[in-house]
Amino acid sequence: MRTADGDTFAIEAPIAKQMKTVQSYLEEDVEVATISLSNVFSKDLAKIIEYCKKEITGEVTKDFEAGFVKEMGDEEVKVLFLASNYLNVERLFEFLSQTIANRVENKSIEYLRKYFAIDNDFTPDEEAKLREERAWAFKGVNED
Repeated sequence: MRTADGDTFAIEAPIAKQMKTVQSYLEEDVEVATISLSNVFSKDLAKIIEYCKKEITGEVTKDFEAGFVKEMGDEEVKVLFLASNYLNVERLFEFLSQTIANRVENKSIEYLRKYFAIDNDFTPDEEAKLREERAWAFKGVNED
């Protein structure tokens, strides 16, 4: 497989089977020497391969997963999330989905806008009205 940044990875069949996007190439009758992954960078593919190897050997535990993302920043987790989605690595995708959900749980609207790069398209008056009408939604929100 060739990543978006030009690195080439050779992977074993059991790992390829966990990447349903790659598996679909292998199931076709066409001989494919190199699969180009235009949406995946080498740093992320290496992490995905690491996770897949652990899953094959049955070593994916809560402790492993906690350590897997412990040193990753929010952007790294989001990029890996997108790469796992593109490659259709289901268990990793689900784990990273939960990781992101845990990181944004009980966060303010401002934090979420920044985290997901969402522009505020409400006027100050519209936002104040919504905050008043739905005050229950803002209870228990953590400070950023």
